[in-house]
Amino acid sequence: MKLLRRSLIGVALVALVATGCAADESDAEPVEESAPSDVEESAPSDIVDVAIAAEQFPTLVAALQAAGLVDTLKGEGPFTVFAPTEEAFANALAALGISAEDLLADTETLTSILTYHVIPGAVMSSDLIGASDISVATVNGAEVTVNESMGTVTINNANVVAADIEASNGVIHVIDAVLLPPNPDAGSVEESAPSDIVDVAIAAEQFPTLVAALQAAGLVDTLKGEGPFTVFAPTEEAFANALAALGISAEDLLADTETLTSILTYHVIPGAVMSSDLIGASDISVATVNGAEVTVNESMGTVTINNANVVAADIEASNGVIHVIDAVLLP
Repeated sequence: MKLLRRSLIGVALVALVATGCAADESDAEPVEESAPSDVEESAPSDIVDVAIAAEQFPTLVAALQAAGLVDTLKGEGPFTVFAPTEEAFANALAALGISAEDLLADTETLTSILTYHVIPGAVMSSDLIGASDISVATVNGAEVTVNESMGTVTINNANVVAADIEASNGVIHVIDAVLLPPNPDAGSVEESAPSDIVDVAIAAEQFPTLVAALQAAGLVDTLKGEGPFTVFAPTEEAFANALAALGISAEDLLADTETLTSILTYHVIPGAVMSSDLIGASDISVATVNGAEVTVNESMGTVTINNANVVAADIEASNGVIHVIDAVLLP
């Protein structure tokens, strides 16, 4: 998708016309100067006020308020903010299996995610022409990967769909996916050490069916091993859709360990494959631990594994990486 350059034009020009009526200077009424309110209001707004005035980012604004980051982003800056669309937030919440209320209540995780969308300094789209796997540190401390190709800029796995929305203290670029930092739940320094893939999945509390399946199939120890592994983790909705399509219950699937093992190992690839490694992929066949192959494609920042979309990428663990997908892969 081509970058859409937008500039905020918010300055109102007011013409003040004074008409003199009397020929005699001594009879002329003094002309009062207009109040300076219009001049003050014409100054560019800060990033938060621009986001609010746009009326297109209610979840982002609510998140900034809940995390107590409003004053920060109303500060001097400058900042570059990657603002997810409402659809992007809805997709991320569905993929993570939580409600907006749950996310807004978890201020620690929320702050980690939001600060991962902010870069110090004002970076315009023209500064990113020709970018190729550039790592940029965010306010979160973790890095995002920036690429530009044929006029399309991607930040990790998100496409910039509207660029260069200027504010008095920085610039906003609109993106079509929420960026999830590595270990967004890590709070203390001790907790920030990466856990293995199984522990990361359990700690996320968003993959109960996947975790139960790994336990039923006896694959927990394998995925807690040295690795590295790349795991495509279906969302809860993806599992529900697959069970409905197959006409079986979760209990039936968990009881059939042979079929379960075949399906689960079809979601695991040897080695740690990051989303940046898949840029430009076109019908690439990759062998899974199952032995069968999956087909990988990437187009306009979206990665697909067979018929499943990657909806959250690069969740790192000590022994590999997890990518969240919106469909169960059937070998």
